Amino acid sequence: MDLSTRALGDYGERLACRYLLAHGLTILDRNWRCVRGEIDVVAREAHDLVVCEVKTRTTEAFGAPFEAVTWRKQRRLRRLAGLWRDEHADTARGLDLRIDVISILRPPTGPARLEHLRGVC
Repeated sequence: MDLSTRALGDYGERLACRYLLAHGLTILDRNWRCVRGEIDVVAREAHDLVVCEVKTRTTEAFGAPFEAVTWRKQRRLRRLAGLWRDEHADTARGLDLRIDVISILRPPTGPARLEHLRGVC
């Protein structure tokens, strides 16, 4: 991953976190990593533990950003969510799991467009 791709991803994750906070969610973790992968954002909304994948693109030439979250990626996110819950048992106790995707289109000019897909799997 080159620097510009990493910077775009960081931008998208910051924007996603600001959006989630503005909509009443509490951010519990960002860029959590283990040997099996990474979760972009872990948040809480009421009684839900929200594992959020953030996809940021500059163009829709290859489809909308959320289209990059295939069923394989969704399955991986569920597994990673289980590992996060195991590691943070006190925080996650009693919460239902929800997987969300935040899709961000950041064109070269004009404002970014953010779409929040709740409960994708």
